[in-house]
Amino acid sequence: MLDIAAELHRWCEEGRDFAVATVVSVGGSAPRQPGAALAVDGAGTAVGSVSGGCVEGAVYDLCQDALSTGRAVRESFGYSDEDAFAVGLTCGGTIDILVTPVPAADTGLRPVLAAALSAAAHGRPAALVRIVEGPAELLGRALLVRPDGSYEGSLGPARDTPGPARDVPAPALDRTAVDEARALLEAGRTATVGVGADGGRCGEPLTLLVESAVPPPRMIVFGAIDFAGALVRIGKFLGYHVTVCDARPVFATARRFPEADEVVVEWPHRYLDATEADARTVLCVLTHDAKFDIPLLERALRRPLAYVGAMGSRRTHEDRLRRLREAGLGDLELARLRSPIGLDLGARTPEETALSIASEIVATRRGGSGTPLTGARTPIHHDVPAPLGLGPTGPIGSVA
Repeated sequence: MLDIAAELHRWCEEGRDFAVATVVSVGGSAPRQPGAALAVDGAGTAVGSVSGGCVEGAVYDLCQDALSTGRAVRESFGYSDEDAFAVGLTCGGTIDILVTPVPAADTGLRPVLAAALSAAAHGRPAALVRIVEGPAELLGRALLVRPDGSYEGSLGPARDTPGPARDVPAPALDRTAVDEARALLEAGRTATVGVGADGGRCGEPLTLLVESAVPPPRMIVFGAIDFAGALVRIGKFLGYHVTVCDARPVFATARRFPEADEVVVEWPHRYLDATEADARTVLCVLTHDAKFDIPLLERALRRPLAYVGAMGSRRTHEDRLRRLREAGLGDLELARLRSPIGLDLGARTPEETALSIASEIVATRRGGSGTPLTGARTPIHHDVPAPLGLGPTGPIGSVA
């Protein structure tokens, strides 16, 4: 649900009743991943999506029912279901949905969700843990976990909760959930985790959904050329925090790149040495000038970055490899360099070239081949864990 955090945060501040449906597991060719959500308020307004349109109507009705009954419910939709065609899930996939009512008067779950939504909406790292499979009376219970291990809420039942869940030892379960959430938050991943109700691997099994909200990943574009402007725009579209860096102040200006989050005048290698870049960061080197490229790439290829691509002709690429070998880089480090940058789309214009580069970044992130899907036998949706994540405001930190 953190993928629609900004809107739901506003609903919480306005005191709206709402129900939220969240994808908790998928199989086959399902278009959305765990964590994707659709929410419906008391007036019938809907935001988000759980299936790219396939089952939205049925899930909308489930949200309205949850608002009426006040009970969380888990439902499955799949191609093998008798009503698969009726609800539109004819793509061959299956999805499990958890629908949770969040009335304004709720003093247990709502404050936890509101805190998680606020963190995600304002770009603060946090993980939301919810029970998505287990005793009916525990479905939807939530815990907000911060990077330092502090947390709000509890996955255990209230003292007056009827049924077998009364015997669940909440503190032990909460501690286990915090440990699992911190590990996933550090990696910027959203995933499900199986635990025992006692907080270990024993007792009645529970499935937890951990949604990670982390700041958007970075795209650093080196070289303030015309192609950079188009790449900035598509980088923002994909959810990156985009920086343009160039040592030439006449070219590196905010006026030339109004959509960039920041424009920096500095030698590229010096900026990379001084800035924060992690395993989700992508570097696009468009300078194709050895005095800029070599010191920069020598450093970049030794760091655990998600993607390093460099523009230039094949002749430039061969010369670049020779210089980098002379600088001491080995074959494994050089194999990480995407050069010439981008996929072969026959691109000519800056916009087409930016699309080519962005396509290679996505393929690298998702484990795609870059080949046409027509006639291919490969899966349409790849399930390849990768460190490149998109944050909750379009991009969630990431999805498993």
